[in-house]
Amino acid sequence: MAMKAQALRTPRAAGLVGIAFAVLIGAAIVLVRASIPSGEGALTGSPLSLSSRSGVQTALALIPFAGIFFLWFIGAVRAHVGPGEDKFLSTVFLGSGLVFVATLFGAAAAAGSLLATTEIASPGTPRAELSYFGQHFTYSLLTTYSMRMAAVFVLSGSSVAMRLGSFPRWLVLLGYLVGVTLLFVVPNVPLAELVFPLWALVVSLHIVVASFRSRPTGLPGA
Repeated sequence: MAMKAQALRTPRAAGLVGIAFAVLIGAAIVLVRASIPSGEGALTGSPLSLSSRSGVQTALALIPFAGIFFLWFIGAVRAHVGPGEDKFLSTVFLGSGLVFVATLFGAAAAAGSLLATTEIASPGTPRAELSYFGQHFTYSLLTTYSMRMAAVFVLSGSSVAMRLGSFPRWLVLLGYLVGVTLLFVVPNVPLAELVFPLWALVVSLHIVVASFRSRPTGLPGA
């Protein structure tokens, strides 16, 4: 009985960790976007200001925990979907989630390297050119690779949930809309990547609410 109660509590706790992931990764994305210039703003090669460096440092402190919580979020979604998940789609779902974490950590490492190379940089110096390279590399990892892996993660997860009826129709449609946005819109629209933590937040809230609705009552020996 205790083991059964523990099994019921695990998805709920993992859903709460998914909410923590959504909050942390959303805050990190906003901090990186606000602190590191992109596009034409990156061409100046000027060093980051003190407030910008502080924003990057805060984002770098949040991202490792966001990655850890994301792994729990993957487990929460798979537990909610159940044992009947499609092996092909579930493999794509799990693999894309792991690659997302890897590229997210890569973007964080690039941002950390950028922070180290822009403290003394001045326009026209090789160090300034390295600063521009670091800015471009950070955004390439974040918007081109990391978010497109997130798109595969959302699309495959929504497809599995649709086949098994684990998500309501509106949540499946939201997942497809978010996946398409991450694939085609994010590289061109600043802060569009925030749709991913928003989707994770909605899914986590759904899992938490569903865990309360499915809580059995009148268990023998309760």
